[in-house]
Amino acid sequence: MPQYRKKPVVIDAIRFVPGTDPNEPHASEVQRWLSEWLPSPDWVFAPDRIEIPTLEGVMTANPGDWILRGVKGEFYPCKNDIFEATYEQVD
Repeated sequence: MPQYRKKPVVIDAIRFVPGTDPNEPHASEVQRWLSEWLPSPDWVFAPDRIEIPTLEGVMTANPGDWILRGVKGEFYPCKNDIFEATYEQVD
């Protein structure tokens, strides 16, 4: 069976970590970042989750998850272990 490799693409992403860790964005930064791209009625922010409209329906980002903005402007949450296995930071 043929095998395929994912094409390298650059995406925007921010980690949803509520709290006061100085190495992570504060909840207000996550809200501000989402507001730049999505009208606020489209997504729901709560201290324990963010509900995001995706191409597959509404998905939930939980604390520790990443929120990704894909190559076509679509948004979706991603678990931290999957994010770390799939992406690396670009300078």
